[in-house]
Amino acid sequence: MGEYRHILVGLDLTEESRQVSKRACALSRAFSAELSCLHVIEPLSLAYGGDIPMDLSTIQDQIQETAKTHLAEFAATLKIPTENQYLIFGRPETEIHNLASQIGADLIVVGSHGRQGLALLLGSTANGVLHGAPVDVLAVRV
Repeated sequence: MGEYRHILVGLDLTEESRQVSKRACALSRAFSAELSCLHVIEPLSLAYGGDIPMDLSTIQDQIQETAKTHLAEFAATLKIPTENQYLIFGRPETEIHNLASQIGADLIVVGSHGRQGLALLLGSTANGVLHGAPVDVLAVRV
């Protein structure tokens, strides 16, 4: 196995993300690799299909604001600079793959099960990330 140079950690921003991010940090130190983090917000329209009623779009904004704050807090504890923090709307597995390719990450770290719920990485996400991943994937058991 060669050295990893750029590690992308997918965070669902729950308590379990701490375990995942600790592992990513340890690897980043071991390989002197750059570390980036990503949180994917699943648009409510994906969950509910079709058009979002007005009150849901306000909820979506709140979800985004909350996620932005939490991501910044997590990133600070991981010492990840702002330009390496990503908050993206979409399907987690697709967006994680896209971003990994875009930023040249050579290892993706995700938690292998998450609480299910709105705007969280779903339990099946780790599975989805494994399939068709452009690079190595480490699924951290949480």
